[in-house]
Amino acid sequence: MSSTIFGIVTFVYLLSSLLYLCHLVFARKDWLGKAATYVTMMGLTAHTAAIILRWVESYQMGIGHAPLSNMFESLMFFGWSIALLYLIFEYKYKNRSLGTFVMPFAFFAMIYASLAPNLSTEIQPLLPALQSNWLIAHVITCFLAYAAFTVSCGVSIMYFLSDKTGGKGETNSGLARFLPPLEILDDLIYRVVVIGFILLTVGIATGAMWANSAWGAYWSWDPKETWSLITWFVYATLLHARFVHGWRGRKVAFLSIIGFGAVLFTYFGVSYLLAGLHSYAT
Repeated sequence: MSSTIFGIVTFVYLLSSLLYLCHLVFARKDWLGKAATYVTMMGLTAHTAAIILRWVESYQMGIGHAPLSNMFESLMFFGWSIALLYLIFEYKYKNRSLGTFVMPFAFFAMIYASLAPNLSTEIQPLLPALQSNWLIAHVITCFLAYAAFTVSCGVSIMYFLSDKTGGKGETNSGLARFLPPLEILDDLIYRVVVIGFILLTVGIATGAMWANSAWGAYWSWDPKETWSLITWFVYATLLHARFVHGWRGRKVAFLSIIGFGAVLFTYFGVSYLLAGLHSYAT
């Protein structure tokens, strides 16, 4: 049942992405924006229900663990995290154009989980290494961090488009007239990265605690650990450059996109290309 709901949510997020795009293209038609928001909220509600239901199904099968243990389940949670954080920032900044550049990431996470070969949708028993109370804390903080970095990447793309087509978002030229002013986009990139950086720091720390209980060492330079640290340093560099050297605008947006590339490699590249202690993630 939960898998069926996940499939429905995938297409709800596609509809949401299209509505946000139409809202942007057709000069911010208010009814399109409201429809996009309502559809996203409905999708997130159903998505939440599906995650809870999968958890219940796990207990009914006698397995009993949070649905966060493999690539399929993590992608489902990743999509959920993106939708949740997006709605929070839409509410705070009162600008639905953000959805055009963020919600497609939630859709892609969901559709990839559904269509990628060799990804099992079945509920499976936990491997011994995953049987730990640290599982929920580590996975949730890491994927909320990844979701925050996804939002920052989407906003960074918006920044480059707005900067290229008209500057302050106050002119009638190009796409910029439909996007928030550059100052707001720059501030949003920074704020989302700070949230993601804090969450990633907590995620790495809880992962170290988990590693010590599972393998007897806090850090073993496993590929996933190494690339998580590389990702952490990319965003640490971004924040350092902003705080100490006053970087703004295009430089910060560029680093944000580079950081998201590191996130994707940490998540997918390491899982598929580099063997290590986290190979069970596939």
